[in-house]
Amino acid sequence: MNFVKIGEKTINLEKLHNTIDKMIEMRVNGFSQQETATKFKVDRSFISRLENIGEVRKGGSIAVVGFPIKNKEEIDKLLKDYGVDFTLLLSEKERLGIADKMTGVELFNTVMDLIAKIQSYDTVIFLGSDKRTKLIEAIFDREVICIDIGHSPLTEDVFVKPQLIMDILNTLRR
Repeated sequence: MNFVKIGEKTINLEKLHNTIDKMIEMRVNGFSQQETATKFKVDRSFISRLENIGEVRKGGSIAVVGFPIKNKEEIDKLLKDYGVDFTLLLSEKERLGIADKMTGVELFNTVMDLIAKIQSYDTVIFLGSDKRTKLIEAIFDREVICIDIGHSPLTEDVFVKPQLIMDILNTLRR
């Protein structure tokens, strides 16, 4: 069990997450917002707001960043075919090579420049380790779609399923 204190209340996070999952499952299965709200004894507007929190914005510019990617050429071509605005895909060797070729200051400046550039896109898709995905979500103040490709630290290139990327891009382009 995972509990947190908020003021005088003790919150069971597992129960909270399970309840939200059940609400979303009802909506996916065709129940109306009102039916779902009635079942869980909440206002219909709560269900609507919950859906809005998780809604993926459609349209707009897209940046994709990922490492270490085994099939980066294949994914890069796919992203170009879909008209993705910015891509930065690296293998583990390339990622380590960048760090080895720069001084600490140069690396820091390069990372800051990349963050500033990526920040200008409406949606950021990030492919990386579980630790990196949490960091990316914290850094960017826009729509971020994180694809966890493994447990940190990733030391070898990881194969990314092209269909997964296509499904996300098709959803964003609708």
